[in-house]
Amino acid sequence: MINEQIRDREIRLIGENGQQLGIMSAREAMKIAQEAELDLVKIAPTAKPPVCKIIDYGKYRYELARKEKEAKKKQKIIEVKEVRLSPNIDSNDLNTKIGAARKFIQKGNKVKVTLRFRGREMAHMNASRHILDDFAKELADIAVVDKPSKIEGRSIVMFLTEKRS
Repeated sequence: MINEQIRDREIRLIGENGQQLGIMSAREAMKIAQEAELDLVKIAPTAKPPVCKIIDYGKYRYELARKEKEAKKKQKIIEVKEVRLSPNIDSNDLNTKIGAARKFIQKGNKVKVTLRFRGREMAHMNASRHILDDFAKELADIAVVDKPSKIEGRSIVMFLTEKRS
């Protein structure tokens, strides 16, 4: 809330240089802000009494936007990449998939390893778990199992994450 939007009876006022000006009515604070040719901005509405500050509102909004942008820049977005396998995969194909997963993990992404079953393969789901175990063993030097293998419908899913050193 700024200027005339502030309808509180009493407010705690902070001056433009950060000094405490004390508790006063909103009208008095508005007069002081107008004399300084600045805005009265409510910065802590939940405090008793609410805290208002005399500042240039446009500059204040610009500073907030800049801080938000800076915080966003420092965030690291982790993607989940998926590697799909089938129960009758050949060792060379498995090595290719392991290589792809290794690249994803080294880039800092999570890897979702999915072992998909079709038709009669569904009868031998538990016999194929060793494929996921081998996959995790091959990547044990750089990855750790985030979520262990779990049956979800027609597939078994496992998540791998980069090892924290």
